[in-house]
Amino acid sequence: MTSLTSAVAAVISDDAGRVLLCQQTQGHRRWGLPGGRIRPAESPVHAAVRDIREETGMETEIADLVGIYHLTGEAAGQGLPDVLVHVFRGRVGAGEATVNAPGRICRLSWHDPTALPEPMTPVTRAALADAVAGRAGVLCDVRRDAEPAIPDATEPEQEPVVAAVAA
Repeated sequence: MTSLTSAVAAVISDDAGRVLLCQQTQGHRRWGLPGGRIRPAESPVHAAVRDIREETGMETEIADLVGIYHLTGEAAGQGLPDVLVHVFRGRVGAGEATVNAPGRICRLSWHDPTALPEPMTPVTRAALADAVAGRAGVLCDVRRDAEPAIPDATEPEQEPVVAAVAA
């Protein structure tokens, strides 16, 4: 039997229509939406606001639910739990985007939804497509991707970076 864990993420956009993405520090350094796991007795909305604040230093206003994405599959290796990800649509409230969790993310950057970086998590790809199309309340199964190549260990260590990527 596969175990199941719950997580949250948010499609956060700025006034220019760009979306905020986080690059993971560990492993395959995939790009994803800000978010994290839901703690015991915590609501998904509270978890999203908390995790975004912890990762980016920003306060976020949650507007609505883009969808609930069930991440499953063995493409990335056996023994990984299925993840039920509540993805919200949010707007920047107070604060500037700053890497506040360098153990989890190494970079934050704003991207035009038509020019997204790779490699990206499969839930991020699906949720961004739904958010850009204006969909809400989506229920979707998402299959894990095969793992991309791990960046060479010879890459110089980078300081946490916040970047604005032009459209």
